[in-house]
Amino acid sequence: MTGSPRIAFLASPAADAQAALEQFTARHGQCPPDEADIICALGGDGFMLQTLHRHGALGKPVYGLKMGTVGFLMNHYQGEGGTLPDLMQRLEGAEPAVLRPLEMVAATESGASVGSLAYNEVSLLRQTRQAAHVSIELNGQVRLDELVCDGVMLATPAGSTAYNYSAHGPILPLGSSVVALTPIAAFRPRRWRGALLKADTVVRFRVLDPYKRPVSATADSHEVRDVVEVTIQESRDRTVTLLFDPEHNLEERILSEQFEA
Repeated sequence: MTGSPRIAFLASPAADAQAALEQFTARHGQCPPDEADIICALGGDGFMLQTLHRHGALGKPVYGLKMGTVGFLMNHYQGEGGTLPDLMQRLEGAEPAVLRPLEMVAATESGASVGSLAYNEVSLLRQTRQAAHVSIELNGQVRLDELVCDGVMLATPAGSTAYNYSAHGPILPLGSSVVALTPIAAFRPRRWRGALLKADTVVRFRVLDPYKRPVSATADSHEVRDVVEVTIQESRDRTVTLLFDPEHNLEERILSEQFEA
């Protein structure tokens, strides 16, 4: 990236992120997200997801800086002795990673239909002590008549190292055009460990006993309660581009996660 791009700086409420926001805007100025060439998100992975949900439709590349420990979707701050990193130099050398979110449509007991995007995963979770009973349909064909579980999720490659990984799901390479279908504490079928699906698969979950065994659906952080049916497919027209320092690119991190002791 060359020249002097117009940057929209956004920061989480954390004190270190707010301090960095003040310093960056004093040095580089501030631009509204819809007029910017680049959005720079200061905070953690949670704040990055918020930024993508709020401003992803603008189609602007997003460069994240994490204060402290490197977040999976962020770049290391790397300030020396409290000084600001050379942001323009790093933006020039940044490498893009294009992410395509999942589109969720959840139907509720009340008859409402709620849509949302997920850059990490869509998860269904039991709302009470009763296990959830869910059927799974792929491209219109029932593949699992009844899954008895605490929950089940569909994860993107970018989200495969998050909740999916903690539920013993597989880590997926970026650009693999695959999503992970992963059960959460499956009771029956006891040995079912999930499946790898083509990214364009239309996945439909049906809650089999929604009144006795209520279930919620969450797309990243957007929760919908008392769902009876949830349909998920990869977005055909929405993408976001994240920018990474070469030594912290997302593809390398996903690969490295699989070889950590």
